[in-house]
Amino acid sequence: MSSIATLGGLTSIFQSCLNLGVPRATYYRRRRSNPNIKARRPHPATLSAVEREVVLREVNSPRFCDLAIPQVFTRLLDEGRFLCSVSSMYRILGRSKMVQDRRRQVPRAHYPRPELLATGPNQIWSWDITKLKGPQKWTYFYLYVMMDIFSRYVVGWLVADRESSDLAKAFIEDCCERQNIKEHQLTIHADRGSSMKSKPVAHLLADLGVTKSHSRPQVSNDNPFSEANFKTLKYRPDFPDRFGSIIYARNHCGDFFPWYNEDHHHSGIAMLTPSDLHYGRGAEILKARYEIMLKAFTDNPARFNGRIPKMPELPTAVWINKPNKKAETAVRETYINL
Repeated sequence: MSSIATLGGLTSIFQSCLNLGVPRATYYRRRRSNPNIKARRPHPATLSAVEREVVLREVNSPRFCDLAIPQVFTRLLDEGRFLCSVSSMYRILGRSKMVQDRRRQVPRAHYPRPELLATGPNQIWSWDITKLKGPQKWTYFYLYVMMDIFSRYVVGWLVADRESSDLAKAFIEDCCERQNIKEHQLTIHADRGSSMKSKPVAHLLADLGVTKSHSRPQVSNDNPFSEANFKTLKYRPDFPDRFGSIIYARNHCGDFFPWYNEDHHHSGIAMLTPSDLHYGRGAEILKARYEIMLKAFTDNPARFNGRIPKMPELPTAVWINKPNKKAETAVRETYINL
């Protein structure tokens, strides 16, 4: 290693290590561990331990503890004091693991992640309101849609010329009446729109014994079924760019939603129609399909590569934000420990 040091005085350390085939990391490591080599002198601008302690004490003092570092630096200058630069203050705080947001802030409410499970129809409904473009720019009609998340069945819809909590209240009340909803049977999930969070709607749900659930702010994934339904509506070829009148909008929705409920075979529910699953015809339909497939297999097994067709499975559970396996395991272990 002495030869490397000697060569380092004539050429660069990089070139010396390259010529001798020695990694630079090895050279520096052995140099640090050599007691005969004097330690590098600190830079003249380096703060001493006492000065660093003064900086820490000052920035954490009661008058500065809620201020950002640039604010502290500026106020000290106004008092005629210069302890160190702003970057040095940040480095000193970083070594003490004190770098964080120091400003006073209003604490925000924590919105829990909604986790809802439906194992049958009329257990959890999801509703939302979307805008339909009117005949002129900045004119809209408002489409209210209530959907059962288990069967994807649209239990009610309404096209209005405004978004109103009173309209929402009447709409929800009508849907519950048509489906004969009993007390404590149903949970209705929605986003945090003004109509969804309004007092008339909240009082109605309380009177009906319906549990309310809301998405987290600005998280559209918490209301996926309504969003998917709106996409199906708006991406169909016959969906117009604008509706000439509210009558036209109502007629269009009057054609779409019966088709969606009665004729649309939904990929999320074993290619059943929402109406078939909602009203209990799904098991019979899947059994009939399986028998046809089984007969086709018996007639010509080669078309199925010799594999017997499997019985289609009827949907048994639908989640909004299904808990991950780690969370389920943690809950299970907690109960076991108790």
